[in-house]
Amino acid sequence: MSHPEETDHAAPIMTAHRAGLIGCRSCGRVWPESEIDCQRCGATLVAPDRRSLNAVWAWLLAGFIFYIPANMFPMLRTTTLGGIAGKTESTILGGVLELLHYGNWFVGGVVFFASIIVPIGKFIAIAWLARVAGRPATAHDAHWRLGLYEVVEFIGRWSMIDVFVVAILSALVQLGFVASIHPGPAAVCFALSVAFTMLSAQSFDPRLIWRGLPLRSRKD
Repeated sequence: MSHPEETDHAAPIMTAHRAGLIGCRSCGRVWPESEIDCQRCGATLVAPDRRSLNAVWAWLLAGFIFYIPANMFPMLRTTTLGGIAGKTESTILGGVLELLHYGNWFVGGVVFFASIIVPIGKFIAIAWLARVAGRPATAHDAHWRLGLYEVVEFIGRWSMIDVFVVAILSALVQLGFVASIHPGPAAVCFALSVAFTMLSAQSFDPRLIWRGLPLRSRKD
């Protein structure tokens, strides 16, 4: 004899799709599936569709492509005494090692975490979310995936810390003939990589996390 608690626990979770509703991605309000536009914010109502993951993969691939030269090319170019005392170029990893060499463990750790660990972690997290989106999952798995997506969305804005440091140094250290710092080509590549990764995360439809359904058929 089954207990009511166990039956309720095993029952399917009521979602907007099962209730015949569609959620607005702009404001979060749910409407009947027959509605075309959100009456609250005016946005067009679009049902969750796994084909929207094509944009996620495209932006993610673009971000990964630019992330490779961002780590190979110099991030900073320093000129001392008009080049007489030499010119130095530092990549992201080279700058971290130099900071550690001079004992700046905290700053070096922050730069390493923000410029190496966070971007790679975002690539892996977004790729995994896009891979499992729309596939059957338990309520626990769905909540965990939603939490991971929110973390990726939150840390996206902090991924530009390396570019901010380069911009600040380039603006402050301009002493003419004595010393000057200029951003290298890696700064542009890194900024583009971060921007494309953020677009990839924003293109991901979190409603797919709750939809363990096959590809949606297009209605003409």
